[in-house]
Amino acid sequence: MPHLILLRHGQSQWNLENRFTGWVDVELSAKGRSEAADAGIKLKPYTIDKAYTSVLKRAMNTCDIALENAGKSGLPITRDIALNERHYGALQGLDKAETAKIYGDHQVHIWRRSYDIPPPKDKTEMNPEGISESLKDTAARTIPYFEENIVKDLRSGKNVLVAAHGNSLRSIVMHLDKMTEEEVLELNIPTGTPLVYDLDKDLKVLSKKYL
Repeated sequence: MPHLILLRHGQSQWNLENRFTGWVDVELSAKGRSEAADAGIKLKPYTIDKAYTSVLKRAMNTCDIALENAGKSGLPITRDIALNERHYGALQGLDKAETAKIYGDHQVHIWRRSYDIPPPKDKTEMNPEGISESLKDTAARTIPYFEENIVKDLRSGKNVLVAAHGNSLRSIVMHLDKMTEEEVLELNIPTGTPLVYDLDKDLKVLSKKYL
């Protein structure tokens, strides 16, 4: 039976600095690289046939470091923008504490934790396109990609690693676990900690665990 491994990237430099990151292509911190290496060591006993990542280097580097430390370098890796983190709009690059002082804790909490309310879309240096996404918007691109690509590999019997981001992975977990919009708001996926799903031949979840 196939297994699916979800891995949120290790701590990024902007995680460390408490800044909204979104689609800004920020490097892993030293701690993040260590988390990715530790994840790889935990994955040594698992068979992995293929990996998927976003196109952001914190996820790509987490995947590469984890596979190297698992002794599984050289696997086919597909990278796609559909697995990118949620776009945080005009908040990208801003310090989270300072943002709360400007807009108020309650408003920032709504932007961060609601299911379908995106942050402001104003054009900024960090967001010249003026776009923004809620978790619902993120799921609208992540889940179809998951169904059309990753599920295809799982159905063929391949064991798959997906190294991505807090919100893109939350949407996949919501889909797999059949969570409600309210339930997913309480879901937090830790950085650098593999989440392993064991699936049956019909891809129903038999069990899941963090390593």
